[in-house]
Amino acid sequence: MSCLGNLLWILFGGLELAVIWAAVGCLWCLTVVGIPIGIACFRVAEFALLPFGRELVDAEEVGERRIFGTALFSLVWILLFGIWITTACAVMGALMCVTVIGIPFGLAYFRLAKAAFNPLGKRVVSGDALKLARKLRI
Repeated sequence: MSCLGNLLWILFGGLELAVIWAAVGCLWCLTVVGIPIGIACFRVAEFALLPFGRELVDAEEVGERRIFGTALFSLVWILLFGIWITTACAVMGALMCVTVIGIPFGLAYFRLAKAAFNPLGKRVVSGDALKLARKLRI
């Protein structure tokens, strides 16, 4: 089912959304200071391209360590872009949820809104891998 959802997502705007996130990542990578934010944008672009059957989770949740300074970069991101992109994704999610057919896509936009608010220190994992990682941590 996630394959069909991802295919429909790509056909109806997911590809453009992923390209925008990748372009923003390239712009951030033009500066040395913005490289961590650029890498986070590339991860969100990967998630925005195929959101069904995958999750964007904190790096610590899958056994990785966070990079020093992530909190500072997160604050910069939230103040400059995070609030605006999160609001746009939440509005799109609400508009998608107006119809029954659009509810899965609206929920995907809500997950993208959550990712857009603070993308630093996140990793894209499959739903099955996340369940396994959570089981092993407990």
